[in-house]
Amino acid sequence: METKNQIRGQKSKHGRWRFFGLLGPGLTTGAADDDPSGIATYTQTGAKFGYGQLWTALYMLPLMIAVQEACARIGMVKGKGIAAIVKEHYSKSALYFIIGIVVVANTINIGADIGAMASAAQLLLPLPFAILTLFITGFILVLEIFLSYRTYSRILKWLALSLLAYPLTLFMVSQPWQELLKESFVPGFRLNFDFLLISIGLLGTTISPYMFFWQASQEVEEEKSRKVWNKGNPLVSIKSLRVMRLDNTVGMVISELATWCIIVVAATVLHQAGRTQINTAADAARALEPLVKTFPEAGYFAKCIFAFGIIGLGLLAVPVLSGSAAYALAESMDWKSGLNLKFRKAHGFYGVITVATIFGLMINFVGIDPMQALIYAAVLNGIAAVPLLYFIARIAFSEKIMGVYRSSRLSNILLWLTMAVMGIAAIGMLVAFFF
Repeated sequence: METKNQIRGQKSKHGRWRFFGLLGPGLTTGAADDDPSGIATYTQTGAKFGYGQLWTALYMLPLMIAVQEACARIGMVKGKGIAAIVKEHYSKSALYFIIGIVVVANTINIGADIGAMASAAQLLLPLPFAILTLFITGFILVLEIFLSYRTYSRILKWLALSLLAYPLTLFMVSQPWQELLKESFVPGFRLNFDFLLISIGLLGTTISPYMFFWQASQEVEEEKSRKVWNKGNPLVSIKSLRVMRLDNTVGMVISELATWCIIVVAATVLHQAGRTQINTAADAARALEPLVKTFPEAGYFAKCIFAFGIIGLGLLAVPVLSGSAAYALAESMDWKSGLNLKFRKAHGFYGVITVATIFGLMINFVGIDPMQALIYAAVLNGIAAVPLLYFIARIAFSEKIMGVYRSSRLSNILLWLTMAVMGIAAIGMLVAFFF
């Protein structure tokens, strides 16, 4: 006969699994935000400026939560992606301009991510770079095109656990915790081009247009997979919105915690050792190995978990990047779209995924510096996000479009604040560049 403690333990275990089961698009979107290109940007930040930009992880969190919650809300309530709704209510020419920037930036990000994954894989497997990039590209395309959405979404959710690599790495190196606490809460600014460039890169890789399109469209996919539709419209409830907000908040908190950990590790390990320039994301993994001198085997372990994080999150992020571009373009062109559809029923949608991924792969063979490519892609994302945030704020707060499920006034204020911050950062960077 089971004891009360055993019964409580079983309930607790089932509760934990039930909680994990509630997490979906918010968790995977947050994890995909820390993709290899994001890792490289955060690593470059820590290496170049030490703890000087650590505070950005904390101050970007409420903005990130507000933006992604609004995108998820739009998808849930309307049963359509952002591109389709913007097309219905606003200028098509503006929509095509934004989508063009997003597709270009996503393709560059895909290339940088594939290159970073191949470089990280070379730390563990002595195979040629070209072979690894081809294998990784093929593997990702097979997963995204031929697996059912339900199976694919489960894989994405488990790959999000790759984020655990960074807190583990953080505690392997001695840290100045008092200084970290101060730098995490007290903002610091430098009025020079490099600082502003990395700042908008941080904003662009954290609050990215591809995340807007992806999370809204994935909420629609979730509704379709659960069949919560009636006469062509999604069935929305206060409970489902609460679950969405929980999923979104957890995903964004985990994402920014990982960002904080990456910046700290880079600042402690690289900046303090005088290594202020990082050529690839894999360099960050290699840099950890010689610094754990007391236990040589721990250095290899650090390299392994860092490389595992890059590869795991790359497998998560590349489909998100190509998928978000496909959703945006397919919705704007009135093509059938959705990972729940078979390839034969959505040729255009899967065609965009395939072409974007292959073009991204080709970037690694045309002599473009992958680190510079990903940093400038992050900057491009930061600039592209500004007009897109305008539309999201207008749509999410519109009673005409969203009805009783429109965003709260606080959420709307945070959306406009995000747009203002990103716009000011972009203008500041341009002024610093020319003057």
